Amino acid sequence: MKTNNKYLAIFQELSDRIKQGLVKVNETLPSENELAVQYETSRETIRKALNLLAQNGYIQKVKGKGSIVLDVTKMSFPVSGLVSFKELSQNLGRTSQTTVEKFGLIKPGDFIMQQLNLGARDEVWEVVRSRKIDGENIILDKDYLNRRHIPFLTKEICEDSIYRYIEEELKLKISFAKKEIVVEECTEEDYQYLDLKNFQHIVVVKNHVYLEDTSLFQYTVSRHRLDKFRFVDFARRGH
Repeated sequence: MKTNNKYLAIFQELSDRIKQGLVKVNETLPSENELAVQYETSRETIRKALNLLAQNGYIQKVKGKGSIVLDVTKMSFPVSGLVSFKELSQNLGRTSQTTVEKFGLIKPGDFIMQQLNLGARDEVWEVVRSRKIDGENIILDKDYLNRRHIPFLTKEICEDSIYRYIEEELKLKISFAKKEIVVEECTEEDYQYLDLKNFQHIVVVKNHVYLEDTSLFQYTVSRHRLDKFRFVDFARRGH
């Protein structure tokens, strides 16, 4: 095995063991020295594999305690990335289904006008979709899209992927988003469309999404059941 690929193979083996439950949540992995002996490699190679496990949400490295295994049954939701639900569900390898609960062209109220910097004559597409993953409705997405940028939209497009339609059919480039993540009390709408069990709070991701020319075209409120997601990012300290 090539040394430069060995850490990837070790990462793959350890991550598979964690996903299969062969290593339990909150257990500590063997030390770097022990793993180096086990895999007949250097500590540097082991460190690379462990860093990759940490970056992908499999372990938390705790000083003085080692590498503690995290709960991977929660779905990793990228904080810094900008992906559609269809792309995310494909990446997660889970069975998913989208149901359009509400669709139409509306005259926005003051709040949506403010979020999208709209004028008095502007219209927006309102799309409310529930997302079922592994048999449970656990995400409620509420999208508001400026008709000036998205002149035509259908319920069928919304059931598939709005972003795919925008990029492949309209040939527009979605560039960046400003995100805010908060925890709020569940609303009647959440209880109506989601399988919330006894949860009284919900994780809410609010997005203002921009095109390549910096036009603000979408405001999204994405509501996630508390127990099913972890929000992950890879941060590097600047010097």
